[in-house]
Amino acid sequence: MKSNINIQVELDNEKMPETIEWNAPDGGVEEPQKAKAILLGLWDGEEKSALRIDLWTKKMMVDEMNDFFYQTIHGMADTYLRATKNEALANELKTFAKDFLKKASDALEQSEKQQ
Repeated sequence: MKSNINIQVELDNEKMPETIEWNAPDGGVEEPQKAKAILLGLWDGEEKSALRIDLWTKKMMVDEMNDFFYQTIHGMADTYLRATKNEALANELKTFAKDFLKKASDALEQSEKQQ
């Protein structure tokens, strides 16, 4: 059995993502859903290397990117725990995610004050 996850990216004249849409019919997401960003990681077991596709639209705000990274890192900690049962390292990732969000939010606030 095969299942599809579809991602469509519309590019502007500068070949930058204008819109990102996805759907997963077998997962119950029939209609295209809009997204402002995508981080896709794939593991090549033969080459023992990670492959990534990182895209975001011009509409993605810095505060949204900060939240996106926080939630992604936090979610990766949950995935890591399920895959390895290593609770200590999973908790370290979650702590890092919280620290990251605090520092990123502080940096954004400081930047906005300077403008």
